[in-house]
Amino acid sequence: MKQQGKKQNTEAKVKIIPLGGLEQIGMNITAFEYEDNIIIVDCGLAFPSDDMLGIDLVIPDVTYLKQNADKIKGFVITHGHEDHIGALPYILPQINAPVYGTKLTIALIDNKLKEHNLLRSTKRKVVKHGQSINLGCFRIEFIKTNHSIADASALAIFTPAGIILHTGDFKIDYTPVFGDSIDLQRFAELGKKGVLALMCDSTNAIRPGFTASEKTVGKTFDGIFADHKNKRIIVATFASNVDRVQQIINSAYKYGRKVVVEGRSMVNVIGTASELGYIKIPEGTLIDIDQLKSYPDEKTVIISTGSQGEAMAALSRMAASIHKKISIKPGDVVIFSSTPIPGNEKAVSKVINELSIKGAEVIFQDTHVSGHACQEEIKLIYSLLRPRYALPVHGEYRHLMAQKGLAEAVGIPKENILLMSSGDVVEICNESCKVVDHVQSGAILVDGLGVGDVGNIVLRDRQNLAQNGIIIVVLTLEKYSNQLLAGPDIVSRGFVYVRESEDLMEQARKIVVEAVDDCLERHVSDWGKIKNIIRDSLSDFLWKKMKRNPMILPIIMEVE
Repeated sequence: MKQQGKKQNTEAKVKIIPLGGLEQIGMNITAFEYEDNIIIVDCGLAFPSDDMLGIDLVIPDVTYLKQNADKIKGFVITHGHEDHIGALPYILPQINAPVYGTKLTIALIDNKLKEHNLLRSTKRKVVKHGQSINLGCFRIEFIKTNHSIADASALAIFTPAGIILHTGDFKIDYTPVFGDSIDLQRFAELGKKGVLALMCDSTNAIRPGFTASEKTVGKTFDGIFADHKNKRIIVATFASNVDRVQQIINSAYKYGRKVVVEGRSMVNVIGTASELGYIKIPEGTLIDIDQLKSYPDEKTVIISTGSQGEAMAALSRMAASIHKKISIKPGDVVIFSSTPIPGNEKAVSKVINELSIKGAEVIFQDTHVSGHACQEEIKLIYSLLRPRYALPVHGEYRHLMAQKGLAEAVGIPKENILLMSSGDVVEICNESCKVVDHVQSGAILVDGLGVGDVGNIVLRDRQNLAQNGIIIVVLTLEKYSNQLLAGPDIVSRGFVYVRESEDLMEQARKIVVEAVDDCLERHVSDWGKIKNIIRDSLSDFLWKKMKRNPMILPIIMEVE
């Protein structure tokens, strides 16, 4: 196949290096490498799991990319969701390369870069669907797909070894709310040319059938609005789902209601989408939150963040009665227009319970459709592309396994399907596709402004403190003679309530005094040793008494 003077080389071996987006949902980032050219597809974050105490975000470890920074030609982004763009502000300062994406995607990235003062130093380029960009020896074509955010793309990556197709997150929606349907014709044309490998979204690979069209949700909303004409309606959904917001606004307008958009991310995304023309809001429909008082409840709709039960999102604050401007009243109708992301079920149930206690009616049936392809759509993409190799991406191991089964079902030989892990270096050419090496990969934790300064040991300490509490032992020794001049004073946090456990504290104090006396008798003058002996004897005592292991922190002060 000739392509702009570049000929496919049957001997050429291209490397595919996923650094995230496998074994979990989120943190998608994959490098493609050939000789001294590297392109990076997506650069996303993941949200912390329950055991990551105090962690705000999780970003991928890009050590390998930093070591090869001079080879990197650019970041190519499939769409504007956090798990595909969220790590850019943290990684661009380390790897300054241009960023390519469609109009809405780049606009959402710009919002992020503005917050981090990176707009000036980062080159961004908007690419239209159907257009191609040349980055080193790679040519990347953006292909229109459907997803729960507008402007999503699949990428056809023309490499010296052949075409690698990366679907990004996608579904097949023949009746999208905004714009065109997925460009299946282009997929078929590429299939005719011959596709070396398909990297396909696995998020819904365990779900049979087809994903319903986004339009079906609009009908459900219309029905709910018609049934609750005399009540205030609050809808929680993902900020990025512009088409969903469009349909809520359509129903609100149809039934003569004013709309308030609440939640920082929601205001940002809807503002950007409306400026770019991805959402059409009839004049006079949108009002400011402070104008709510001027309208009767049954004439208003609040579109809010918090459909995942996030503690600080707008809906959770309303449910917990800590929202400054909106309080839930009996009779309010609250619609959850999303399904809980795995791991968030408890948080969502908590918010639903809090809303119900306040007298709200909560609706969550049929008010959401997924943005990801189910089994039949995935099979259709395989049938159109007929790839030589299948490399499932985007999902936990069970999702990747499910897609492996689908690929086999449509006739791809078992030995041509490869389940990758983060950090694998996959070498692919016409004749073979195998893991040849492994590079450093994993998660970097972001806590406030600190990136990567909280590691496993700090997390382990936080878990220990959260589970067992801390005891601080303070004592003063005289310099040279090491006589005990003051203390030991024992301070407890998160272990026992001191006022109700005076006997225990007194016994603990005696144990410490004995340990110090013992050290002085044996002429132990090394403070490190004294601290260890205090820690060990107190730990033994508390374990025998309470069967608990608090963190023990001895502090020794010295007086001349």
